Amino acid sequence: MGAASDERKSGTAPPPAAQRVHVAFADLRKSYDTRDGAVQALDGITFAVRKGEFVSIVGPSGCGKSTLLKILLGVVPYSGGEVRLGDQRVSGPQLGAGMVFQTAALPPWRRIIDNVLLPIEILNKPRRDYVDKAQALLAMVGLQGFERKLPNELSGGMQQRVSICRALIHDPELLLMDEPFGALDALTREVMQTELLRIWAETHKTILFVTHSIDEAVLLSDRVIVMSARPGRVAEDLRIELPRPRGAASRALPDFQRYGQHLRSLLGVAG
Repeated sequence: MGAASDERKSGTAPPPAAQRVHVAFADLRKSYDTRDGAVQALDGITFAVRKGEFVSIVGPSGCGKSTLLKILLGVVPYSGGEVRLGDQRVSGPQLGAGMVFQTAALPPWRRIIDNVLLPIEILNKPRRDYVDKAQALLAMVGLQGFERKLPNELSGGMQQRVSICRALIHDPELLLMDEPFGALDALTREVMQTELLRIWAETHKTILFVTHSIDEAVLLSDRVIVMSARPGRVAEDLRIELPRPRGAASRALPDFQRYGQHLRSLLGVAG
């Protein structure tokens, strides 16, 4: 393998493509009007994500993590500052991003293949042009042969794999994930973490990943953005310099424990 591949595996440096800024927040502010006056949700958020990076966002409940993703997706307006996706200022829904939520939210009457193809229908693109790709995505996540099943015939982890395929079907360069494994049992969650790392390695997508799990953030990420309590601000931008590929054995590394303890101290979580 070449030097770029070795760097990606070792986790010591991003690949050449990742030198380009993919997402940029500059002094981002978001407030909501309520009957009791304005509530400041985000205040002065500034950080950038390079193309191909895996960046997790952690912070206390209510600090604006999910709001940040929705602003980047273009479905929630912001009050001040700037958000850029590539060379474009975000000012509306972004076709260059796919979103995965905490629950799979698969329409129960649609078969698995039809759930994956749902964004294609919404975007009014020719369905026939994407059927092969949908089947290939399902095969990539180990769901070949389940195309005609209904969601209630799949486990929670399998449904989340479908939701990841649905987010990738229109080939966005950016994948936004809002606590995608939070509702899963511990064992399934570990399986899905490994699966996500494999998908990331194969697709080279930029990923912004919101989680409440410190260990999950350390395991998955190139960097972890730590947010303060509301109004959400960037408390620290921590680079995770652990060797890749990572898996269950990574949790036993002294550096893994050190990163986790540092994040717990920042968030005021007992270790």
